[in-house]
Amino acid sequence: MTAPVERGPAGSATARPVPADTPADAPASAASGDNPASDASGDNPASDASGDTDASDGTGKADAPAAGRLGAGVWTALVVVYVVWGSTYLAIRIAVETMPSFLSAAARFLTAGLLLAGFVAVRHGRAGLRVDLPQLGSAALVGLLLLTGGNGLVVLGETSVPSGLAALLVAAVPLWMVLLTAAGGERPKRAELAGVLLGLVGLAVLSAPAIGGSIAPAGVVAIICATLTWASGSFASKRIRMPGNVFASSAYQMLAGGLGNLLIGLARGEQHGLRPGDVSTRSWLALAFLVVFGSLVAFTAYAWLLRAAPLTLVATYAYVNPVVAVLLGWLVLAEPLTGPTLLGGAVVVAGVCLVVSVSRGSGRPSARKAARKAVRAAFRESARG
Repeated sequence: MTAPVERGPAGSATARPVPADTPADAPASAASGDNPASDASGDNPASDASGDTDASDGTGKADAPAAGRLGAGVWTALVVVYVVWGSTYLAIRIAVETMPSFLSAAARFLTAGLLLAGFVAVRHGRAGLRVDLPQLGSAALVGLLLLTGGNGLVVLGETSVPSGLAALLVAAVPLWMVLLTAAGGERPKRAELAGVLLGLVGLAVLSAPAIGGSIAPAGVVAIICATLTWASGSFASKRIRMPGNVFASSAYQMLAGGLGNLLIGLARGEQHGLRPGDVSTRSWLALAFLVVFGSLVAFTAYAWLLRAAPLTLVATYAYVNPVVAVLLGWLVLAEPLTGPTLLGGAVVVAGVCLVVSVSRGSGRPSARKAARKAVRAAFRESARG
C-alpha cells in the first residue's frame, strides 16, 4: 500500500536536519519500497496532507527541509517510491494468483525485515539495532498498522479486485490524513475539505462496480479499510518516539507487520492445503520482487523521505502510484479500463492534488506563528541597536 502518508509537513519554511544517527547514505541506497514507514508496504504510504512537520526532538523524528533545498537523494528516493510502489500492485495481484493473501504478505515482510536487520548489524554492528522498549513498541505499532492492517488488507482485497482499481482506492490515503489531522485539533483549510469531499465522491464512483455486483464488494471494503489503517499508521509515526536509525526502524516495522500477517493468515486457516509446489513460477518471482524492491528498496526510501523531505511532497506518491498501477495492469494483465474506473480515478486524484497543493502552499499555523514571532524579535533587536 504503500506510506501516503506520514503526516505532514511540508508547508513549513523551516529547514530541519536529518537525525544525526541516520546513515549518511540513506537517501538512495535505502530506498526501500513499500509503504515503510513508513510504508514498508509499498502499496500505500501515506503522507500527511495536513502539512505538519514536527521539529527534531530526540525521538528519531526530524522536520523536513524546505522544498527549495531538496537534494538529489530526495528526488532519487521519490522516483523509486513513484515507480516501484506503483508496480507493487501488479506484483501483489500476480502473487495472490497461487499464494494465500496474508501468508504471502507475511513471507514478504518477514524475509525483508530479517535481511534489513542483517544489513544493519553488518554495517553498524549490534549498536545499530539497539533501541529502547518505547521505541520498539512504537515501531511495532506502526508496522502493524501499515503492513498488517494497511498492506495485508490490500493483498486480501486484490484477490478479487483488479490491481489498477486497488491502487486508485488506495490513493485516498492523504484524504484520510486531513480528517485525522482535524481530529487531532488542527483545523483544515476549506480547500482541503473540498479536496476530501471530492475524493470521497471519486471513491463512491470507484465503488460502483462492487455495488453493481461486477466486483466482489468485500474486496473493495477491505481496501478502503486498508487506506484508513495505513493513514493511521503514517499519522502515528510522526507523533510517537520511533527508533533513530531509519534502517533499524524499517526492519522492526517489517518484522512486526510480518508477524501480524502470519498470525492472521494462520487464524484464517490459509496454511491448510498450501503446497509450495502448487505455487506458480510467476507468483514466486512476484514475491521476490516485492521483497527486494517493494520492501527493502521502496519501503526504506519512503521511511527516509518521511524524515528528509516535506511530507506533503512525499504524499504526491499517492497520485503517481495509481497511474503507474493502472497502466501496468492494463498492459500486463489486460485489466479493463472501464468508464467508472477512469472517471472515479480522475476524481480521486484531483481531490488528492487539491489537498496536497493547498497543504504545500502554506505552513502549519504554529510554524507561521513562530515565524512572525521571530520577525518581531528581530525588529526589536534592531531597534535596540
